[in-house]
Amino acid sequence: MQPLAALASLWSSRRIPMSWLLLTRQPARLAVALAGISFAGILMFMQFGFRDGLFDASVTIHKLFDADLVLLSPRSSSSVSMAGFPRRRLVQTLADPDVAGITPVHWSLLLWRNPQTRATRSLLTLGFEPDDPLFTDPSLAAKSQVLTQRGRVLFDELSRPEFGPVAEWFRQGRQVESEISGKRVRVAGLVALGTSFGADGNLLTSSETYLSLLPDTPPGSIEVGLIRLRPGSDVAAVQRRLQAALPQDVRVYTKQGFINFEMNYWRDSTSIGFIFTLGAAMGFIVGCVIVYQILYSDVSDHLPEYATLMAMGYRLSTLLGVVAREGFFLAILGYLPAYAAGEGLYVLVRNATNLPVGMDTARAVLVFALILVMCMGSAALAMRRLADADPAEIF
Repeated sequence: MQPLAALASLWSSRRIPMSWLLLTRQPARLAVALAGISFAGILMFMQFGFRDGLFDASVTIHKLFDADLVLLSPRSSSSVSMAGFPRRRLVQTLADPDVAGITPVHWSLLLWRNPQTRATRSLLTLGFEPDDPLFTDPSLAAKSQVLTQRGRVLFDELSRPEFGPVAEWFRQGRQVESEISGKRVRVAGLVALGTSFGADGNLLTSSETYLSLLPDTPPGSIEVGLIRLRPGSDVAAVQRRLQAALPQDVRVYTKQGFINFEMNYWRDSTSIGFIFTLGAAMGFIVGCVIVYQILYSDVSDHLPEYATLMAMGYRLSTLLGVVAREGFFLAILGYLPAYAAGEGLYVLVRNATNLPVGMDTARAVLVFALILVMCMGSAALAMRRLADADPAEIF
């Protein structure tokens, strides 16, 4: 008899999932609510994804540099507006005992002519000494040796297709030639760098070839100076020493500071961040309206039942908890399809634009938190209708 008594006790102490029953009583209304929440979640995923993807894409090249410190002109504002500074400033950094090596880099957007359609389009062109380390990719050292011959370039095979079928033709063994700023160049190899928000394609060449493409470049001028330190060096301390020792016509950044310099430009000096954040806020507001309408209608439709329970002795806090759990269930059920759709749309965007848009834990948690706040906040507003319920007036 003891097992039967324990089972009877467990059955009598069970809690009826009233909030779940209220939600599923009208499947059509539940489907509309979940569709609205999922749409709001998808909108927030896409807006945040585009914003973060564009910021990440703006520093594609920056992350690849083999450098601990970076010299820039204080007149440089972003990768699309780089100013020159004297090359001798970079050479002066070799006086610091912790500096192991330097690489001067020319940086500019130049017009590339599509070898197939003859249309022109700007792409980022980097000029450097082929024997100097440029990127952390060790395979570039061997590829860059072809640049010792004047007029040779390395083309980024991840560039946008608008630059022409350069990579395809080169792999077929064809001789690929085109023009940059009206001067003939030949593709001598391929690299895989990736597009950025400021440039749809990339090109590497030697300093000699670069200066022949831009003959008006001031003698001894460069746009970026890469500094490599000895192992174990205190990067921040060396940065402070160099900044104090060098004239004010250059600024010394850490590699991460160089990345932040670029991202801050697109975040603060353009409307990109505001536009996509506003889009996410609009999705949040739309979701709030939809959830509030669903929960408010549900409470209003079942007001007599709620009033009956209150007359039977149920506390108002217990009934408010029912509405709160409805909001929680809606948040969970609405988030799951939004997450799945966000993953699929990110793949679609990456394949179509080559932008580094992808799901990450921070964004997934952020959108879930917003959906949870959206649903619980709407539930709190709908609770006011329940709090006003008076059994005497209803009956």
